[in-house]
Amino acid sequence: MSERERGRNRDRDWDRDRDDDGLEILLTNDDGIDSPGLRALYDELSALGTVTTVSPATDQSAIGRALSNDVDVEEHDLGYAVHGTPADCVVAGLSELCPTDPDLVVSGCNEGANLGEYVLGRSGTVSAAVEAAFFDVPAIATSMYIPTGDLAFTDVETTTEDYVLAADATRYLAERALESGVFETAAYLNVNAPMPDGATESVDLAPLELTRPSKRYEMDASRHETGVTLHDRVWEDMDPDVIPDPEGTDRRAVAEGRISVSPLTAPHTVADHDSLSDLVSSYGRLEGRSRPEF
Repeated sequence: MSERERGRNRDRDWDRDRDDDGLEILLTNDDGIDSPGLRALYDELSALGTVTTVSPATDQSAIGRALSNDVDVEEHDLGYAVHGTPADCVVAGLSELCPTDPDLVVSGCNEGANLGEYVLGRSGTVSAAVEAAFFDVPAIATSMYIPTGDLAFTDVETTTEDYVLAADATRYLAERALESGVFETAAYLNVNAPMPDGATESVDLAPLELTRPSKRYEMDASRHETGVTLHDRVWEDMDPDVIPDPEGTDRRAVAEGRISVSPLTAPHTVADHDSLSDLVSSYGRLEGRSRPEF
């Protein structure tokens, strides 16, 4: 295993002078390298330094941290198109494809919000940030909430200009979070922005809010003749006048027109658990238990 693969960024000095070359940023996503959300971030982040895009060649939404063994890579105007998953892109980018060690990994901007605890392991956008955290590289995952109204989500088309709020907030955080000490306690930031209401050329900036992921989970399923349809019901309650999520949660902030920023950790921490400790200790010593036969 090479030094790059062993977590080369563990001892990086975040206070070094960046005035000469700016930031080195690895940009990825799960919607695919030609998505307008990725292009919006690429254009905005390029003002901060060098952006190397290593992104899936095709849509990899909701694929989580799925990992491949061998992937094809093609050169692209923005960097590299990888025929694999967002996690593949991060591993390939940090280990091989980026010309220099990135200071930061940015994933997004996702077409659709990634709000709540339950999406953290499901979202390819967020999973790319988690993969970066295992390399000890700070990361930002950015997504945009899209109110669909009576349309199906798949029928909504976005343009690069629609991501102006998400891109501006991501640039602000990328420019300041490293040297402000944010990543001394957070492994990555999960950022969700609302979609601008009206003409994007005159849109007002939305306020940032420090949030925590909502705990609400309302998945169910319905049987039909040939199978089962899965339903995510939480999106049915995004009206800011009736949203049940409490103050301080990411979903409530976005529903009310603010940009949520949730500082998160990876890997998941292990809590002390006296009951489980007692259970483990008693294994094999309980009266009447015998060795299993094979």
